[in-house]
Amino acid sequence: MARMKFICDAERCIECNSCVTACKNEHEIPWGVNRRRVVTLNDGVPGEKSISVACMHCSDAPCMAVCPVNCFYRTEEGVVLHNKDTCIGCGYCSYACPFGAPQFPSDGAFGVRGKMDKCTFCSGGPEEHGSAAEFEKYGRNRLAEGKLPACAEMCSTKALLAGDGNVVADIFRTRVLHRGKGAEVWGWGTAYGSQQAGQPPAEQPAAAPQPAATQSGGKS
Repeated sequence: MARMKFICDAERCIECNSCVTACKNEHEIPWGVNRRRVVTLNDGVPGEKSISVACMHCSDAPCMAVCPVNCFYRTEEGVVLHNKDTCIGCGYCSYACPFGAPQFPSDGAFGVRGKMDKCTFCSGGPEEHGSAAEFEKYGRNRLAEGKLPACAEMCSTKALLAGDGNVVADIFRTRVLHRGKGAEVWGWGTAYGSQQAGQPPAEQPAAAPQPAATQSGGKS
């Protein structure tokens, strides 16, 4: 069974925010919620990088672990979703998520808290696929239509990849090898050391030849 994943190629992202706009337009996202956002690292500094961030649909999702009412669940495709009918708006998932994916909508003048909202990988919710109730709560179910998430489909430079984790990884790996340099993913050096992906290991200097050992017992 496929495991749906996102990955953003920082070498291709141009910070156009088309992924953000596509998401909000496709699902009519409530005010105050951005299911996807673009983050620029070292803004204004030579070598700055931008990445598109949303729910990463973790294999071991912390939001699922801390939810007191177990409103989060994982689909057969590996997408992490939540049931808004069960959600009590406690916000624990918002504190637990390292990507800031679950968010409160601002329904009132002072940002009154309500049901949590987050990226669905364009796969709707627990309601019937394509139903009005599903769209009202979770947005359009593009996955059931055999389509990619709107954010990845709209990305003009194909920096944002979405789909089966193995396929996405193969595409990204091919790009790295073709570029002839590292993955350029933020945090790579911290997680894996200074050696970048795709770089051949440094050649070790050849050892100096050792003098032949003299046989003992003979005259010099």
